[in-house]
This record gives sequence, structure tokens and C-alpha cells, in this order.
Amino acid sequence: MIVFSLLLLSLAVPAFGQGNVTSIVGTWASGSQNVITGAGFAQPANESFTYPPTTGLSYSFTGDGFYEIARYRMTGNGPSPTCITGVMNWCHGTYQLLANGSILMTPFGDGYQQIQDPCAAISNFMENYNDTELYPLWTIYQDPVKGYTLQLYQWDGTPLPPQWQVSSSPNMLPTQALRNVTPPTQNAVVLNANAGERRWGVASLTGVFTVVSGLAVASLLL
Repeated sequence: MIVFSLLLLSLAVPAFGQGNVTSIVGTWASGSQNVITGAGFAQPANESFTYPPTTGLSYSFTGDGFYEIARYRMTGNGPSPTCITGVMNWCHGTYQLLANGSILMTPFGDGYQQIQDPCAAISNFMENYNDTELYPLWTIYQDPVKGYTLQLYQWDGTPLPPQWQVSSSPNMLPTQALRNVTPPTQNAVVLNANAGERRWGVASLTGVFTVVSGLAVASLLL
């Protein structure tokens, strides 16, 4: 099913990031574009955030292989409407545009996130976030109203919210580790940032191999 979904998706978008209308270099943001990478969102020196007025996500890329991600999400709870979970997430590191059309993002190790849940035993806490992220498919197209649009896809072909280009120059914090943290015991791989989860979830390496295998099969069938 995963391979079939990826095959259908590959037929619907430019092949694995090829044929894009512009470079991925620059700053991109979803929705009202109130969430933007850079100093206006995260302050790693004191492990804090500046809360934007609305939720959203933003990705920035340099031409020499560095990235930064800023994400702010709120998730409702149907049975308990007052139990709204908020997650602020920031990370940066290096990225690779792989030959199979995917993007692999490897963090410096100083990322972090803040989780607020009024109904949890601990209602507000900070934690490190240093997971490698894999996006199997992506494309950049020209929206007639918004202009250049970056579309990233999760492991199962589900699209993330589209991001429109804020600037062709990346708006980022310095491309180096910005706070001292204890190295993680393992470097897991995140296949998606599912809005239904309490935090940006981690998937197993087995899932990654499944995705990569699916991409290879899809490529052969094109």
C-alpha cells in the first residue's frame, strides 16, 4: 500500500523534486506566515520561544546545505474541548537532496520544543528535539496567487501544509550548535510531523527502509 501510494504521488508531482520552478534556497512559511524561522521565533541561548499570533510552520535552506525549522501547532481534544495541546518546535542542521528525490535533514543536536497541555500531569515543559527527518517527496510550483510554493510530503504521501516563499534569502540563526546539550543515545528518524500527535513523533528505521525501498520501486516503474 505504501509503495502504491508513493507511485501515485510520483505521477502527480514533478519527479522527486526535479523540474522545480525555483531553488529550494530561501525561507518558506505556511498559512498566514506568522511562524518564521530566525531570531523572531526561537532563542536557543536561554531555551525559549516568542509565540506568534497563529500556528504554522516555516523551513529555511541555504545554498551550502544548512536548514532551520520553526513549527507551532495546537491540537484539540474532542472528548475534552478544554484540553488543547500546544507544541513549539525548533531545530536546525544540515540537509541533503538525495538522488532518489528525498530530503534528509540531520540536526546539529541543539534543537528543543515546548509542550503545553493543561490536562497532563505536567502541563508545561521543555525537552530536547534532535531527530533526523526524512521527506520522501517534495516539489516547488508556481501558485497563481501566492507565488512560489514548497510542498513537502510525509512518508505515506500525505502533504504537509504548503509553504509560500517569504524570501529567496534564508532567514536563519547561525548555522552552528547554539547551546550545549547532552548528546542523544540514539539518532531516530522522524518520517512525519503528524498534527494529531502530542509531539513531533519518531518512527523506526524499519519504516525508513520501507519508504526508501518504495521510492526505488516507484522510480523503476516510471
